[in-house]
Amino acid sequence: MNLPSIKNLDVRGKRALTRVDFNVLFNDGRVEDLYRISKTIPTIEYLRDRGARTILISHLSSGKNGSLSAIAEYLNQNSSVPVKFIKQKSLREIKKETDEMKDGDVVLIENLRLFPGEENNDPRFAEELAKLGDVYVNDAFSSSHRGHASIVGLPKYLPSYIGFLFEKEMEGFRSVFEPSHPFLFILGGVKIETKLSVLDKFLEIADSVFVGGALANSFLKAKGFDTGDSVVSEKISVEKYLGNPKMFFPVDVKKKDGKIFDIGEETIAKLLPIIKEAKFILWNGPVGNIEERDFDKGTKVLAQAVLDSGAKAVVGGGDTVAVLNQMGILDKFSFVSTAGGAMLEFLATGTLPGIEAIKIASAV
Repeated sequence: MNLPSIKNLDVRGKRALTRVDFNVLFNDGRVEDLYRISKTIPTIEYLRDRGARTILISHLSSGKNGSLSAIAEYLNQNSSVPVKFIKQKSLREIKKETDEMKDGDVVLIENLRLFPGEENNDPRFAEELAKLGDVYVNDAFSSSHRGHASIVGLPKYLPSYIGFLFEKEMEGFRSVFEPSHPFLFILGGVKIETKLSVLDKFLEIADSVFVGGALANSFLKAKGFDTGDSVVSEKISVEKYLGNPKMFFPVDVKKKDGKIFDIGEETIAKLLPIIKEAKFILWNGPVGNIEERDFDKGTKVLAQAVLDSGAKAVVGGGDTVAVLNQMGILDKFSFVSTAGGAMLEFLATGTLPGIEAIKIASAV
């Protein structure tokens, strides 16, 4: 899948409207999750060093600080990219400021979700947003499963390209479709409804599939396991998976206040030899509640075992990445994705709405 890359673009003097994913975690107003930001810097530096007038755009989901101002502050204090932050204004007012940019300048505008029209992909909003730029650069693979204006609307109005992070994500997942064997797939996290399609696909490809985390609760209940007050999806029927010889689930768990919070010692003991024998491991989502210090053991033991196995490992999901980062082993894996939901959708379908939008635009 060859998409137009910024490597083939003369950006000098052009306003590069660049979609990044700065939807990261905050702690007391300070930026806490730096992985996505650091992986985006090469694209921003490339555009800046070649004389582009770079306009960074990103969303920030509700409950995460509201404003991207802290991101601009972080970039100014901790990166080689000086950034001017443009506070919440109308697009017309923002354009007046961006029209005054000089070659090599970088600005970050306010959270896109504060603008009506972003989330419902209003074509009028997309067209107005497009007037800020001469070209569109998508370096937000991790947001490209969303049908929002800044992802699928902008390519209709501007010459469109992908950045270096986007390119690396696609290259990193290529090996998943032609894996070595034995192939182990570890699927954790929450939201069972969003993960069944990728589970179905890799049950055909993988040799073993372990389902853990809150995701496993529905399967455990269907098997007659006491799930207590744990969250269980009532919308999804999982019975068809229970007899699949490739699939296995926790055989014991750790509970708190009647809820399952982590996998148990027997489950870990069962997993370790399978991890050790694997030649390829795909892992998305933690197998416990990592926000609780006493219940992150399962995820951390698995992380170390995957690393020690020597297998080629492709890992993704924001919470999983946070654990690897906390352990100081993030850069030791074969490939660590910045994506969570986008990773799952890409693995299940081989494409994303953001990819299709650029493909259509480049074919015109």
